[in-house]
Amino acid sequence: MDIVSKEKRSHNMSRIRSVDTSPEMTVRNFLFKKGLRYRIHYPIQGKPDIVFVKKRKAIFINGCFWHGHSCKNSKIPKTNTDFWKRKIKSNKLRDKKSIKCLKQKKWSVMTIWECQLEKNTMITLNKILSWIKNESNNPRKSFN
Repeated sequence: MDIVSKEKRSHNMSRIRSVDTSPEMTVRNFLFKKGLRYRIHYPIQGKPDIVFVKKRKAIFINGCFWHGHSCKNSKIPKTNTDFWKRKIKSNKLRDKKSIKCLKQKKWSVMTIWECQLEKNTMITLNKILSWIKNESNNPRKSFN
């Protein structure tokens, strides 16, 4: 049973951002300070959070809960469980399709998880930087 009313829970959930999240801003600020320029909201499959068009590199910065990561932050809520299972399953399927489509179009893709940035911020940021500066186009990279 939820400890807040249905209306309050609905309000809380509606306030969760889908763009310009704290993890996104951490990565974007770091890359900008390193002199890298990127695009956000670039109109390609899956709407990556950060895109380097000339390098054909796309970064997805995923919230562990919303994208079903296998960490402690990704627990299914105890209320409305069936809804959340379906929702997260569909998010994971959409992510997989988006990455596959980008790879077929010769894009390199990196997925960063919220928990990685929380646990090892500088290590994760430096791995991203290294991947971006690497001229080889490894089509799929994910730090788990």
